[in-house]
Amino acid sequence: MDIQLKKVHKSFEKKAVIKDISLVIPSGEICCLLGPSGSGKTTLIRLMIGAISADQGSVQFDEVKMPNRSMLSKVGFMPQNDALYDDLSAEANLEFFGGLYQMNKKELASRIEEVLEIVELTDHRQKHVRNFSGGMKKRLSLAASILHSPSVLFLDEPTVGIDPVLRRSIWEQFQKIKREGTTIVVSTHVMDEVSECDKAALIYNGELIQYDEVQKLLEKTESGRVEELFIQAAGNVQGGEAK
Repeated sequence: MDIQLKKVHKSFEKKAVIKDISLVIPSGEICCLLGPSGSGKTTLIRLMIGAISADQGSVQFDEVKMPNRSMLSKVGFMPQNDALYDDLSAEANLEFFGGLYQMNKKELASRIEEVLEIVELTDHRQKHVRNFSGGMKKRLSLAASILHSPSVLFLDEPTVGIDPVLRRSIWEQFQKIKREGTTIVVSTHVMDEVSECDKAALIYNGELIQYDEVQKLLEKTESGRVEELFIQAAGNVQGGEAK
């Protein structure tokens, strides 16, 4: 399922947060929204999933304009802050989310087995979430977001605050989900994670400063590191203000 943004603009209290962003995310790819904290990545995700509406421009999934309730069953979302119930077990959390997606009991039971295996939490299914580590909560949040086999998966800073070994494991899980045909949009401020993606959208102060295949973006730099493109953008902004 392709995602198309056309001149999307969003302001809060008369301050522009997203500024005329246009891009197309092809079906079955991982697209990284990369930028420093406060650059507008979370707002852009909220616009794409239909949680908020754009002031100007449009968001479409294939030919369907967002927001659209009929698309909710096809979209998975893992928020930055874990939306889990601490007093429930991992399995009970997944049963709750399956009920929200109106999955039948047989389908839900089978799918819970699958997603717990994907995130390597099968042995902890009866453990209460309050006893989970931060990394385990991240993995359970991922399981909840893919429980209904969405066509498009949005991940907002999914690896923030976790150790490098677990980060590697989580990215391997993202790659596996992608191979199953899911389009993934992941926001991050960790520059090294761009190499895990097919395409990257570089967001700076609410603007799209670069969007291309990751390898092509890296070829635009002298150092082979994507940070260079942000430094160039910051220099251009300061140079423009100086004038």
